[in-house]
Amino acid sequence: MKALFLNCSLKDSNETSNTDALYKEAETIFHEEGVESETVRVADYNIAYGISEDEGKGDEWPIIFDKVKAADIVVLGTPLWLGEKSSVATLVIERLYGGSGITNEKGQSIYYNKVGGVVITGNEDGAKNAARSVLYAFSHIGFTVPPNVDTYWVGEAGPGESYIKAEGQKNDFSVGHAKTMAHNLIHFAQMFRNNPIPAKGNTME
Repeated sequence: MKALFLNCSLKDSNETSNTDALYKEAETIFHEEGVESETVRVADYNIAYGISEDEGKGDEWPIIFDKVKAADIVVLGTPLWLGEKSSVATLVIERLYGGSGITNEKGQSIYYNKVGGVVITGNEDGAKNAARSVLYAFSHIGFTVPPNVDTYWVGEAGPGESYIKAEGQKNDFSVGHAKTMAHNLIHFAQMFRNNPIPAKGNTME
């Protein structure tokens, strides 16, 4: 099985990502359970605005989209800004939405039988709001959202140290949720491999 982490930090891979640091807690479980995991720092790519899977935009979204199509598990990571998911996360969801009309061999959305989760970090409130937004979007376009597949860490109110400097890896709640998320995503992904969602009543044709 393959897991894909879409890191929607505003920073490219030349800078350290707190969101990536929390995801690594889940990535450890993926590796222990034999799940191949890849991280994409979305800010490294030129991605155009719009709700489409491509439409000849000539950008680099198709590179990421191919990775999504090959994955069994997709986890979106985002920092918090003003209590919301990042603009990069919104951009990714819009482009994923654009691909939801593409169907598999049964006539279902290509996101059927894939599972999704979310990782959030920031030093302000809004984690549950951002998680709700991401997970609803995943469910709406065809992903399955298992229970307890959101993990987050937020620091004290106002400016302050972020996940890495604040030693967020010592936070039992955040790390525990990352592990729960990983195990539940793996379980549901394995379940769909053995027993995919039947086409009756849910094709797009």
